[in-house]
Amino acid sequence: MTIRQILASLAALALVGCANAYAEEPVVAQQAAPAFAGTVASADPRATAAGEEMLRRGGSATDAAIATMIALTVVEPQSSGIGGGGFIVRGSPDGTVTSYDGRETAPAGATPDWFLGEDGEPLPGREAVLSGLSIGVPGNIDVARRAHDEHGKLPWATLFEPAIRLAREGFVLNPRLNASLDGYADRAGLTEGGRATFYADDEMPKAVGARIVQEELAQTLEAIAANGPEWFYDSEFGAGLAETVAAATPREGKMTTEDVATYSSKERPAVCGTYRRHKVCGMGPPSSGGIAVIQILKQLERFDLAAMGAQSPEVWHLFVESQRLAYADRELYTGDSDFVDVPVEGLVAPAYLAARSQLIDPAARTDEVEAGQPPRAPQARATGEHYPDSGTTHLVAVGPDGTMVSYTSTIEGAFGSGYMYGGFYLNNELTDFSFRPERDGVPVANRVEGGKRPRSSMAPTVVYDPQGKPLLAIGAAGGPTIPIQTARSIIGVIDFGMELEDALALPMIMAFGDRVIVEEDTWLAGAIPALNALGHEQVVTSGFLFRTNAAMRTPQGWVARHDLRLDPLLAMPGPE
Repeated sequence: MTIRQILASLAALALVGCANAYAEEPVVAQQAAPAFAGTVASADPRATAAGEEMLRRGGSATDAAIATMIALTVVEPQSSGIGGGGFIVRGSPDGTVTSYDGRETAPAGATPDWFLGEDGEPLPGREAVLSGLSIGVPGNIDVARRAHDEHGKLPWATLFEPAIRLAREGFVLNPRLNASLDGYADRAGLTEGGRATFYADDEMPKAVGARIVQEELAQTLEAIAANGPEWFYDSEFGAGLAETVAAATPREGKMTTEDVATYSSKERPAVCGTYRRHKVCGMGPPSSGGIAVIQILKQLERFDLAAMGAQSPEVWHLFVESQRLAYADRELYTGDSDFVDVPVEGLVAPAYLAARSQLIDPAARTDEVEAGQPPRAPQARATGEHYPDSGTTHLVAVGPDGTMVSYTSTIEGAFGSGYMYGGFYLNNELTDFSFRPERDGVPVANRVEGGKRPRSSMAPTVVYDPQGKPLLAIGAAGGPTIPIQTARSIIGVIDFGMELEDALALPMIMAFGDRVIVEEDTWLAGAIPALNALGHEQVVTSGFLFRTNAAMRTPQGWVARHDLRLDPLLAMPGPE
């Protein structure tokens, strides 16, 4: 992928995976002083309200998180929903951390050459995405079921009530969703259901302020609520989902009824490390996000960032160099640990990361960065390539007892594959696999295989303070930038003592190949000459915009925030 393409993808994400422009300001004011024990943050105030309703009704943080995810299916269809998958990380007040894997799976009949064309070369990205090949068996409903079975307090059906109301009664179309519908009409309007729901005619999306009613989705949600999560998978509905994927044109997905009926989410060991005496825990494989967050942080621990100051170019030089090390390991080692040997313990081992940190020169950019050799590293592994995502959302919920739930949900690209079933969009998650299964005869860890889960960058994270008390639940949307956003804000809180909103507002800076991309119109963009002097010769600015959501414990109680970087849409008033 060229730098022009990645910048276009990053800029597009500003319109795809973000919050409702209408109500961001009043919602933040509401979240600043919670009126009840516990709090919720998400990318849309109407979904946040669904989670808050569960807390008011005596529900747990898990109940609130699930209700929020289901509501996002209705109001944020461009970014997430029950047609996709997700990861849940739950941190209890006593320090126990549990993680749940609801990643989509490839059909049993998938093969390593899944995304290769007749000429043996990878398919063009758009051709791969808008096809049945890209659709994995959705995992969000089953991972919600698993988490609810263990930690829910309210009845399963109760969690669906706010979303059903939103779908049946409708919600006001905001500028951000309208812009996404316009910019991604080839996906959102791919099927008759999408066109009928969101478009005034076959080409133009409904106007800002129009009420969006989704009766078919309301009926689907009612059936899942009444019949339980198994109805989604092991019934005529699940069979119809498989048939929809298998009938996709021009490239069918080969998904079977058995693929859907046998899907199972999993409880996985959380990956944990420490950063300046804080315990940091996240999602392990098939996500690379938890490992990357810990690596980025731990490799910076020997540097006194606080003394340098948040606006020091040297801090962000170090941050970029730590990213480069972490992502070199990510590309080589991470994948679905049910299929490949991922040396998780070695990758986050303090001794290994201390050695990797020594490769960071505080005065100059390192010319070449390669993956390391962590303990128990497998041999003969190659790096791969995949299609970048732009359709993800993150939410957090904190219960009255301080239990933290961090939940990242995705359909991969904007409006996923474009195929709609049951009133919701189906993911294109399988394009997160490497399109090339091998390089020079050496297999890629993230190659396609039947029943396998593609590698993810999602990084739902929980943080405990040095006394072992819950401190922070955090995560982000934004494809491969997710661990970077998450680590950046954790540094803001821990190193610079920032209020949560200030930590989330820190400018974005990311390494991409030989280039460094800096968020334009920020104080960090003014530091480009200093970054050049440190050896980062190719520094470019971008208007990309991401969303990090978090909740943090303060002396006044828990507060929730989401990223409020300004864009023109935020200035547009509206009723909701």
